[in-house]
Amino acid sequence: MKIQTKRIYEPAAKADGYRILIDRLWPRGFTKEGAPMDTWMKDIAPSTELRKWYNHEPAKWEAFCKKYYAEIEGSDALQELLSDIRKHKTVTFLTASKNEEYNHAIALRQLVQKHLK
Repeated sequence: MKIQTKRIYEPAAKADGYRILIDRLWPRGFTKEGAPMDTWMKDIAPSTELRKWYNHEPAKWEAFCKKYYAEIEGSDALQELLSDIRKHKTVTFLTASKNEEYNHAIALRQLVQKHLK
């Protein structure tokens, strides 16, 4: 199984496989009918409080991951995501985040890969 991350603003590609938007907020510039994705799982995103605290500051990355994992570990949202992922060979987590190195899609991919081993 392949899990990748991508900004929703990048063009969709066949290699993306099943595309899941994992942001709590709807991305600007897309209508809900025309967004290039298969599903939107907003409940898997970090809480508003955690997102604002983190503010994409790389110095907070490790603490952010721990807090994010604590929020979603054992949640219905994570179980739903894992169940959905198991149905596909390739999955792409979509986010509107500008920071492609330190964002919740990267953190979520790491957690999901541990669960799928």
